Amino acid sequence: MDAFLDALPRLATALAVLVVGWVAGAITRRLVRPQLRRRRAPSFSAVVSKLIGWAVGVAGTIVAVTIAFPSVQPVDVLAGLGVFSIAAGLAFQDILSNLLAGLLLIFRQPFVSGDQIAVGEHEGTVEEISIRETSIRTYDGVRVIIPNTEVYQSAIQIQTAFASRRTSLVVGVGYDADLAAACRACTDALATVDGVAEDPAPEALLTTFDDSAISIDVRYWTEPQQLTHRRVLHEAVLAVKAALDDAGIDIPFPIRTLDAADSLRTALADASAARRSSVGRP
Repeated sequence: MDAFLDALPRLATALAVLVVGWVAGAITRRLVRPQLRRRRAPSFSAVVSKLIGWAVGVAGTIVAVTIAFPSVQPVDVLAGLGVFSIAAGLAFQDILSNLLAGLLLIFRQPFVSGDQIAVGEHEGTVEEISIRETSIRTYDGVRVIIPNTEVYQSAIQIQTAFASRRTSLVVGVGYDADLAAACRACTDALATVDGVAEDPAPEALLTTFDDSAISIDVRYWTEPQQLTHRRVLHEAVLAVKAALDDAGIDIPFPIRTLDAADSLRTALADASAARRSSVGRP
């Protein structure tokens, strides 16, 4: 009892230091987050400010432990944390791998909230990048939660990484068409479509000799957002079709040539002869 009473001032001081440490961590997090948000992405500022707050709280906890138990040195506490981290790493390998991948994504920032990306089979707008997972909203309005390990180890297609993106529209014209006039009609039509960039200008390039047509690769640039891309594509198809019709250039249907076998010809001839003979009867 005497030893406990003697230790009460130490325990009270340690408790006060513990509370002050975690309160200081919370205050530090709230002060640092607005400063980081001015320079970096919201996900980066949220995660880094939280890590800084945790670091301040853990430092206060270590100081409180050394005050409450004078025989325990900070080096011993850090060594104990090291052993605990190894055990936790073996027990929660998947969770920690997601945490590490999340930190790498947040610090490297290959994409930020609001970017439109494609990861594997999932494609949509990034809503949030947390320490453990990345949340995207698909173009169909569905939220998809992807573990950060999968995101970090996969090839990521960032559609909004640049200010514009190119779209290719393949058009087929007949072999008897004026190819130069067809290409000119396509580019002139795209120049009138709202949303098609003037620089780089639209272009139409002849590509292949298909079965029933010669293919023209019509290319143009638009803003990178998916909605803009789809709407401009719709208008581009309408404009190109109308321009080719006005120029008298047909977009041919696929042509197939049927070569009948000898047995089929014989059967058709027999059937025709049978009909003629039946018609000639009284």
